[in-house]
Amino acid sequence: MELKNRFISIKASIDGCPQDSDFEIKTETLSFSIGDGTKQVLVQNLYVSIDPYQLNRMKSRSSSQTAISFASAIIPGEAIDTYGVGRVVESEKPDFQKGDLVVGLLSWGEYTIVKEGSILNKLDPMGLPLPHHVGTLGFSGLSAYGGFFEVCKPKKGETVFVSAASGSVGSLVGQYAKLFGCHVVGCAGSQKKVDLLKEELGFDDAFNYKEETDLNSALKRYFPDGIDIYFDNVGGEMLEAAVVNMNTFGRVAVCGVISEYVDNGKRAAPNMLDVVYKRIAIQGFLANDYIKLYADFFSTTMEHLRTGKMKALTDISYGLESVPSAFIGLFRGDNVGKKIVQIADE
Repeated sequence: MELKNRFISIKASIDGCPQDSDFEIKTETLSFSIGDGTKQVLVQNLYVSIDPYQLNRMKSRSSSQTAISFASAIIPGEAIDTYGVGRVVESEKPDFQKGDLVVGLLSWGEYTIVKEGSILNKLDPMGLPLPHHVGTLGFSGLSAYGGFFEVCKPKKGETVFVSAASGSVGSLVGQYAKLFGCHVVGCAGSQKKVDLLKEELGFDDAFNYKEETDLNSALKRYFPDGIDIYFDNVGGEMLEAAVVNMNTFGRVAVCGVISEYVDNGKRAAPNMLDVVYKRIAIQGFLANDYIKLYADFFSTTMEHLRTGKMKALTDISYGLESVPSAFIGLFRGDNVGKKIVQIADE
């Protein structure tokens, strides 16, 4: 069979803040044959993930591109792979039947031909909305779970600071930390987000970092007894201020440095004397590091969602055409929770 597929691509490498003009919608003809032995699966994309790390893949050069396969450079003019939920149209693999819901590595397009060896699994929604399986129960959730429990190694009663706390990962970290028995403070970029953290997600406190002229003083105010754990999603000055306010044997989990993605000259410069004398552990990590924890993460998070102990924040845009603006909005702080684009009706 043959079908037309529209997809989003970049026109050229992006070395700076992404703009609408950097993207284009292209059309291709996909050919799919049953019985050719390729073990491929043709999937109609329903919901696709929009993630800041993709910008590092779009750059002409980034050290991240050679670190791990899923962070490899995106080639201008070609389809952009991403995590998502879809429905099987045709399948060469007996494990997948036409009409099956699937979750895995799809693309910013209307259809994806998933090749043998690529990530693709049957999806049982288990009574939850499909977008939950893109973010909260996908790699954003695994990043939050693995980063908090394995990197931060929390103890009950410890103080936890989360930056970009209303984002896809930060919003979950704060909820895991509260359920574990920690004192949690988050920061975000608007009063609306601050109110959401405190009133809906159960954070002990939160503040708008854009209203603070001195981040060191702000953190001292919210953590008079110091910070035991800092879950970093932004890098830059926030990391520097957190290190100043860390307690002895504090732990910093570096999940992302979004403030540095669009500014090649911006780099965090934490006080290394503090790191040495307070014996602070700073560790970067990727969700892929904790694939072995996925079953535990999934069952624990599913139970919290079903019982109402956790809330999944999803921010959904509609239509393939909205992918570029959804992506660009991440770097303006437009999203609340996990940014997802719905490509087609369920």
